[in-house]
Amino acid sequence: MATKKVYLRNLLLKRSSWFEDKVLEKARLHGYDRITPAMSRMFGHMSGQPIGISELARRLGVSRQAVHKTASEAAQLGLIEFVPDPNHARIVRLQFSQAGWAMSTQAAKNFDEIEDTLKARLGSRHLNQLKRLLAMAWDEADDPTT
Repeated sequence: MATKKVYLRNLLLKRSSWFEDKVLEKARLHGYDRITPAMSRMFGHMSGQPIGISELARRLGVSRQAVHKTASEAAQLGLIEFVPDPNHARIVRLQFSQAGWAMSTQAAKNFDEIEDTLKARLGSRHLNQLKRLLAMAWDEADDPTT
């Protein structure tokens, strides 16, 4: 009987989904029950920096309209705000509001708790190895030394 090949892509997708489920579960526990999976991914790609809608759409692999819809929902919750780009009058950027920064601070604590759960399950050495491998450059575009 042939064994089914396990692809890295499938493993990464499965683990990414697991992590996102934990993030949303912890968000709900801390009063952020209106955060959607799309908002969570958007916040992650914002990386705490003001970012243009087009750039965010590129990073997420979705349309600008989809980002605008998700951003509008997050703005209605008071978590982000639309601000003009100081260098380009036609570009609108997104940034965390004060409430968004409070959410981001709580999310960082949640990430630490999730990593602690993984550390207990996998062991500190394996978790550190996993993080090291995922942080490595996977191609020239990702390599800061080139």
